[in-house]
Amino acid sequence: MSATHEVFNQAPPLTGFTTADDPALLEALRRDGGAWGEAEVRELGARAGSEEVQDWARLAEAHPPVLRTHDRYGHRVDEVEFHPAWHQLMAVAVESGQHAAPWAEPRPGAHLVRAAKFYAWAQAEPGHGCPVSMTYAAVPALRARPELAAAYEPLLASRTYDYGLRPPLGKRGLIAGMSMTEKQGGSDVRANTTTAVPAGDGSYAVTGHKWFTSAPMSDVFLVLAQAEEGLTCFLMPRVLPDGTRNAMRLQRLKDKLGNRSNASAEIEYEQAVAWPVGEPGRGVRTIVEMVNMTRLDCVLGSAAGMRAGLRQALHHAAHRKAFGAELIDQPLMRNVLADLAVESEAATVLAMRLAAAVDRSVAGDAAEGALRRLALAAGKYWVCKRGSTHAAEALECLGGNGYVEESGMPRLYREAPLLSIWEGSGNVAALDVLRALAKEPAALDAYFAEVGAAAGADARLDAAAARLRDLLGSLGDPARAQLLARRLAEQLTLVLQGSLLVRYGTPAVADAFCASRLDGEWGHAFGTLPPGADLGQILDRAAPKDVR
Repeated sequence: MSATHEVFNQAPPLTGFTTADDPALLEALRRDGGAWGEAEVRELGARAGSEEVQDWARLAEAHPPVLRTHDRYGHRVDEVEFHPAWHQLMAVAVESGQHAAPWAEPRPGAHLVRAAKFYAWAQAEPGHGCPVSMTYAAVPALRARPELAAAYEPLLASRTYDYGLRPPLGKRGLIAGMSMTEKQGGSDVRANTTTAVPAGDGSYAVTGHKWFTSAPMSDVFLVLAQAEEGLTCFLMPRVLPDGTRNAMRLQRLKDKLGNRSNASAEIEYEQAVAWPVGEPGRGVRTIVEMVNMTRLDCVLGSAAGMRAGLRQALHHAAHRKAFGAELIDQPLMRNVLADLAVESEAATVLAMRLAAAVDRSVAGDAAEGALRRLALAAGKYWVCKRGSTHAAEALECLGGNGYVEESGMPRLYREAPLLSIWEGSGNVAALDVLRALAKEPAALDAYFAEVGAAAGADARLDAAAARLRDLLGSLGDPARAQLLARRLAEQLTLVLQGSLLVRYGTPAVADAFCASRLDGEWGHAFGTLPPGADLGQILDRAAPKDVR
């Protein structure tokens, strides 16, 4: 072979690692009642980093789902075909209980352990996390109709992935979807025009057009439609109890920027059969619990994407030389990597704290429920917003190598904006912060009680908390509050992240976060941590290694 084809100064393939190799993740499990699930999280993390699963991830995106509206004879079938790799990813997610295990196996820390698994497994391939997340979120919403929950919940929580078009109650396990948005309204679901008319037997006939339904191959869906009493939530199966197909017509699959392994569709309902869930006319109230659960997974998914991008950047820098030295040893690159590591850990510690709040609120802790309500809305805004910037910088650490598909970084980059858009884009999430403050005054008390647990430990954090109080006091009339809503969501999140890192993080990470994010010793891009930051300790904590 010609000497020009000799390969050197290239990073070796990154495989055989574990996504559970993450101190912030494991410390949160042990701290908040999830230590009993650590072995399962480790096992799943090792599988996520295996060559086999990485190959599944590549194939699932390289061969996106295909819509078949009709069979060869002209019969309407409305089926979505997936590459086998998709089904393998889904099977592992369901078997490991990421979809609904906490509902079927309630115990202290169940939602936290489930969140840790979702975080670890999403780093392998994020697209299939959408139906997994919606199934998790469907259960509490479905409980608004106890008789439906009694029939469907055991199957939604089953650890058997049973793909295929058959009557739901005859399957061994179910996947749930959610169908809310319409072309004229988007996030403004009260503008929906889909109608629901009583059929006389307890069911309704639903007619309308949904503009964006993710995972249209799911077995059942929670659907919003206008009944006589107003907007109402309904449970709609793809296949009716008698084995006939419900009148759900898949018009086309969306050609999306990212999330390409997952199908998203436009659907028309032609008097499709559905059963009401919750109080008629209170559909938003019924389905909001599902939205809040999926928002938690948006934060988890963004944190997982940051960790995955950081791992790739660290791996490349540790094996690549430039200008006579390893990239990992060059001061400016060390600043960039450390800055990415700080952002990643801040996202992870917040995501896991929110998951712990779910556990406690489900158990009846009102203060934790109030904290979750406010912090989740703010965290959804900020962490998901930071995901895109983080992915871009991590990709740039690999230079041109990161810009080619084979590196996996473009997939990560394309995926990042999605989590800031789904379940309420930036403005929706920021305005939901204002709504939480207005409707649940206890939320602010719970928030400052949480932040106050770190009072006196870092003067910069204390000063940032004081500025936040001033900002809250300056909101004034509703129009001014809206103008400041994004700034408020950002500051609420940063102060809470700073508090968590000061209390639980390694000192170097907490110090760098407080100096940069809270005290202003930071530029407008990653890689601008102040000279006093302990880059070595930050990078040592973030570097992939066996933490067992």
